[in-house]
Amino acid sequence: MNKIRKQYLPFARAGIQTLIAYRMNFLGFVIGGLIYCFVMYYLWKAVFLSSGGSTFMGFSMTDMVLYLFLSNMTSQLTFSSVSTDIGEEIRDGSIVMRMIKPVNTDMSYLFTELGGAFMKLIVFGLPVILGLETYRFAVSGTVMFDPLNFLLYFVSASLAYLISFRVNLCFGFVAFYVKNLWGIGILKNSIIGFLSGTLIPLAFMPDILRIILEYMPFASMSYTPVMLYMGKYEPTEILLRISLQLVWAVLIYGLSKLIWAGAVKRLSVQGG
Repeated sequence: MNKIRKQYLPFARAGIQTLIAYRMNFLGFVIGGLIYCFVMYYLWKAVFLSSGGSTFMGFSMTDMVLYLFLSNMTSQLTFSSVSTDIGEEIRDGSIVMRMIKPVNTDMSYLFTELGGAFMKLIVFGLPVILGLETYRFAVSGTVMFDPLNFLLYFVSASLAYLISFRVNLCFGFVAFYVKNLWGIGILKNSIIGFLSGTLIPLAFMPDILRIILEYMPFASMSYTPVMLYMGKYEPTEILLRISLQLVWAVLIYGLSKLIWAGAVKRLSVQGG
């Protein structure tokens, strides 16, 4: 443990310092996400009004507001830019310096991002949770916050981050082959946004498609923790969903190691 602290905590501090140094970029990212949530709020409000009922596909309007802001917050907290970082380092050759250091390469990326994730949680995550619980209290007149659901959300979101990191790490290793990930990176983010339920709740999908998507790793990256916070799962299903996240975390970890073993043999940097 002491060895890990000495080797990898400097990377976490670097992640925090990077986020602070580029705080306007982070602020713009957050504001953009909030604007998206408010746009989607008015869109879904129109859907609920046109449906003529107080619920739509099992969601009340309060549930929908909670889902919109929670899913956006969760996707930002679990967002991993490791594929972009790998692509940049391969392009300029600096990845060689990372690889010759006496540390595990993917662990160095992980701890760098954990530093940034910690700052996002403090600066963005907790205020959003507070705002949503204030909103639910104003609407219902009772305190809706459930400490157990919050704990389950935290555990699930942590697993979601590990899955997201490993998925993006696997994608980043593609840069060893194609050298530039910008175009396919945009496509990758759009696909994950849809399959993870960030854009549309998976509960709104046709039953067969919903079941398939819920068992894919992308649902574990956003949809599962949000539904746990909202208390939409029965106790047996809670165990199933978290177990599924654990399985995907292990499988994708193994996959990333296999891809790394093959990709590193093809290392060549532009101009090198």
